[in-house]
Amino acid sequence: MEKKIENKLEEARSNIYLENRKKLTLTGAEEVISFDDEKILLNTKLGFLTIKGSELKMNKLDVQNGDLIIIGNIASIVYSSKEGKKEKESIISRLFR
Repeated sequence: MEKKIENKLEEARSNIYLENRKKLTLTGAEEVISFDDEKILLNTKLGFLTIKGSELKMNKLDVQNGDLIIIGNIASIVYSSKEGKKEKESIISRLFR
């Protein structure tokens, strides 16, 4: 089971380049879920990605190739897994039945 997960992650490639906490270049982006000037939430090939900071702007978005450039004052970059998000949603939906 671990080999299947490892192989899946090896096939799904994503790179992050951060230059002086001002310019972030990302490959492997699948969709932009939400964004404003303080927080950007993305779905990438390796899971959900949350970028927080100030004065954030998407300078380039190429959905076909999965390339994204973000300019601004970047404070944090956090990945969360796709599986973990689905489990949380199902627990919340169970509570409101």
